[in-house]
Amino acid sequence: MDKIRKGDEVVVLTGKDKGKRGVVQQRAGVEHIVVEGVNVAKKAVKPNPMTGATGGIVDKLMPIHVSNVAIFNAATGKADRVGVKLVDGKRVRVYKSTGEVVKV
Repeated sequence: MDKIRKGDEVVVLTGKDKGKRGVVQQRAGVEHIVVEGVNVAKKAVKPNPMTGATGGIVDKLMPIHVSNVAIFNAATGKADRVGVKLVDGKRVRVYKSTGEVVKV
């Protein structure tokens, strides 16, 4: 079970974007995620007259390792760790600090 999923709000713990919050847009492999507004790179794009795309420099979201982010707990207003617990025979994610179930 993935502790961080698409749609979760996360906080960056390390790196140039430390302290930024964003929503997970996609999983980029097993250990990487793409977070909105975090780890943005500039990319030079050639124009393509066949599709009508103009060239220039565009912002591109790059993946970040899941160990460098933590899920945001709205109840405490801080980053929190996630654990897994059995509730009614189903595995659910819970916040380590409060024990509440993580709502997506």
